[in-house]
Amino acid sequence: MAVAIAVTRERRDGETRCAVTPETVKKLVAMGATVTVEAGTGAGSSLPDADYVEAGATVAKDTKAVLSGADIVLKVRGPTAQETSALKPGAVVVALLDAYREKETVQALAQAGATAFAMEFVPRISRAQVMDALSSQANLAGYRAVIEAAYAYGKGFPMMMTAAGTVAPAKVFVMGVGVAGLQAIATARRLGAVVTATDVRPATKEQVESLGAKFLAVEDEEFKNAQTAGGYAKPMSPEYQAKQAALTGEHIRKQDIVITTALIPGRAAPVLVSAAQVATMKPGSVLIDLAVEAGGNVEGAKAGEVVTTANGVQIVGHTNLPGRIAADASALYAKNLVAFVGLMIRDGALALDMEDEILKAAAVTHGGAVVHEGVRG
Repeated sequence: MAVAIAVTRERRDGETRCAVTPETVKKLVAMGATVTVEAGTGAGSSLPDADYVEAGATVAKDTKAVLSGADIVLKVRGPTAQETSALKPGAVVVALLDAYREKETVQALAQAGATAFAMEFVPRISRAQVMDALSSQANLAGYRAVIEAAYAYGKGFPMMMTAAGTVAPAKVFVMGVGVAGLQAIATARRLGAVVTATDVRPATKEQVESLGAKFLAVEDEEFKNAQTAGGYAKPMSPEYQAKQAALTGEHIRKQDIVITTALIPGRAAPVLVSAAQVATMKPGSVLIDLAVEAGGNVEGAKAGEVVTTANGVQIVGHTNLPGRIAADASALYAKNLVAFVGLMIRDGALALDMEDEILKAAAVTHGGAVVHEGVRG
């Protein structure tokens, strides 16, 4: 019997992405699976139901019926309580679970007997690159951050020379040079801005400079050892943070746009820009905080809001920036999922190898229990 894959529409506020596209439906069917999609699943990504049907999926309106027969459920965000209650025992759920913060969702999945995989836990190893949903979505978030900055900023990005005079280029400072930060640098450069960037990881200096931006950091011994084996930034000492804040504080004062992207898995986002530093910025300046859902890198940022300070600076706290470019975000995420699901289907049947290094790293619940050590603790 073919593996039954189900995809429901996203019910979290503001979520416009979807977990499957007509293109990936074809690939899942080619693996020997059947695909059932809840009506309206692709609406936020401009994907009509008819396109899914043409690709080989069944479109259904009854959410419970879609889920109750599913062997594998694909989602962007974790399932709601109602969706979880409709799962059959032993069903596999794959989503960006936000497992460190969404503890209730994780516990509900465990109690329902589901095997849940968090796409944010896919290890950063060579064979898992095509499954790296964090990177695919962060890349688009970095791009969109610059577009949002350009929209909020009351001036142009590039230098423009006209008969009436010269327009100076915008000065953009990117704080945190991961995937999102690098794309923000590249996009701001393409728009003609003068770009600087900072990060505590020494390996990023060359990357920043390769994109034509200038690197800014306190390059002491702690800086030279500030990266984990997995490529993430380590928490820095209070002493280093103070030195870095002094260096960046004067720099921030001169910037037109600051984009912050710093996240530490399982922890609140570090505060990179203080209210005092925001107060030194020129009226009309813009800060885009990509970490606002994890507490924010900018003091005073509010999730889902644009805050205008007393000195006329805008702090933009838009959540889910990939969702603001939903068609591309869905296309990339859906391809990540296809690659991940490919680890679980053998000869048209569901075959979970929980010792596979990718599945083992991404597993959050299995056999009625929370199995991911970081989440369980």
